Amino acid sequence: MVPFAEKVRSVVRDIPRGTVMTYKEVAIAAGNPKAARAVANTMAKNYDKDIPCHRVIRTDGTLGGYNRGGDTVKKQLLIDEGAVI
Repeated sequence: MVPFAEKVRSVVRDIPRGTVMTYKEVAIAAGNPKAARAVANTMAKNYDKDIPCHRVIRTDGTLGGYNRGGDTVKKQLLIDEGAVI
């Protein structure tokens, strides 16, 4: 059985440049629709540059946290990629 955190990382790894998913959408894609908070916790601990955790945002459209420089850096990365937020 694949751990949930690994499923989350796999889903996030595949988010295309210039697009975003919500924590809830990632949770659903990883197989547990009620685990949005677990997705956020997994992303908060992510330091693998191959997993673009900046592409995961809150359901209300706000950015949420970013462990590599905060909201300002996360927002700029998304703007640079052409993501509509």
